[in-house]
This record gives sequence, structure tokens and C-alpha cells, in this order.
Amino acid sequence: MIVKLGGSHAGGPHLKDWLAAIAAEAGSIAIVPGGGPFADAVRTAQAGIGYDDRAAHAMALMAMAQFGSALESLNPALRLAASRSAILRALKERKVPVWSPERMARAAALPETWELTSDSLAAWLAGALGATRLVLVKHGRFEATTVDADELVARGVVDPLFPRYLGESGARAWLAAPTDSASLAEGLQRPIFPEIVQRIGKRPPAAK
Repeated sequence: MIVKLGGSHAGGPHLKDWLAAIAAEAGSIAIVPGGGPFADAVRTAQAGIGYDDRAAHAMALMAMAQFGSALESLNPALRLAASRSAILRALKERKVPVWSPERMARAAALPETWELTSDSLAAWLAGALGATRLVLVKHGRFEATTVDADELVARGVVDPLFPRYLGESGARAWLAAPTDSASLAEGLQRPIFPEIVQRIGKRPPAAK
């Protein structure tokens, strides 16, 4: 399973609860960190300096690695991993790999745009690793048993390219709230979170 832990949780009260719950399942879970305050700094600086989206994308990948480094320091079960082999090795050693995305994302020539965020990167990584389950930890509550991916895009919950990469990954995806960490172990056994689905017959948007 891949758990995408957004950078918006950096200053939240539930971050260490999630890390503890994930660490308890070490060997079966990888973390994709968001960019959080580090990515916010990239956006702010772009507005002031005027560098293009290609540069901003590279810096945003570094921002994810920065948040990943912060997470690694908070729990001894976590280990930064920048390649597929490093991720698999960490899992084999009963650790929780925290993805540092620059190397793999650049090698895959993914779109260099703000329309591709850590949500899409998490879905892409699921496909690259052959992971069958993806959990996005998001603020807000989603009471329905299923939530349409395009609706989440329209509401600004996920980025515009997420439906495409989720569809290509072959993984099933769910939404978890910040307070749901205690339910993670149960969620590994059976679906308990709202599932992200795509309308049958609707093609995901092509990457730009």
C-alpha cells in the first residue's frame, strides 16, 4: 500500500499519529510526502522571481524530499528512498520507505506543471511499483462510500491529472481523514474508507 501524506499535515495535530500507525505496518507501506510549506515557498518565490513552471516543478520535487526528510526524523521506522530498488529494499527490511521523487519523476519525463502534484505522483508511483492500494490522507470528511475522481478535481481536493494517473496505475484508491489513523490497520484488511472511482467510459485527461 502507498499512503500519500500531504504537507498540509506538517503543522497538524495528527501527523505523529499517522506516522505511528504507518510504522506499525512497516514492510507493507510506502509513504509519498507532499510538499507542504516547502512547496508553498516555491509558489511564493515563483510569483516574485518569475521562474517558469519547469523550474518550479523541479523545486517542488525537492520540496517533497524536504518534507520526507522531516518525516524520516520523526520516526525510526522511516527511511528515505529515491529509487524503486531502494523502496523495495526498505520494505524487505521491514522499514517504511519515504519516497524522494526527483530521480524517478525526472527519468519518467512526467509533466512539469503545477497540474501534477504529489497526488498524481502517488498514483504514478503505485503503477511503477505495482502497488494495488493507495490511500490519500486529506482534510475534510467524505461520508459517501464512493467519490468520483473528477468531482474531487472540481472541488480542488486532487490535482487535474490525478484521474489519468490513477487510471493508468491499476490501483484502487481511498480517502482518509486526518483523524482516521487508528483505522489504518483495519483498512489494510478490508475497505473502510471512501473509495475514489472513475465514471465508466470516461477517459481521463491526457497529460500536457
